[in-house]
Amino acid sequence: MSASPAFFGSLESYLFIALALFAMGLYGIISRPGLISMLISVELILNGAGLNFMAFNHFLSADKTTGATFTLFIMGLAAAEAAIALSIAVAIYRYRRSIIADELSAMKD
Repeated sequence: MSASPAFFGSLESYLFIALALFAMGLYGIISRPGLISMLISVELILNGAGLNFMAFNHFLSADKTTGATFTLFIMGLAAAEAAIALSIAVAIYRYRRSIIADELSAMKD
């Protein structure tokens, strides 16, 4: 039994994949205590948002560069966020020897 080819080229299929990426990222942020896994989850959320922009741009927009522009902006923002978050995680690990988010509230001392 094969899947319908019309589904894979439709807006709904892209939105479903973007929703799945967003949901996996949200679940990862809620359920994972480590900073690195939270960072990966945020990247999943940003990728889901970028896929939404590209899908809506492809299927609904007359100007085909708008969605690509927003997606490139999201990718640049994600790269900067990853670089800053990883440097903060390395600094926290050097100081506390742990990067578990629940243990970081003890840094107020």
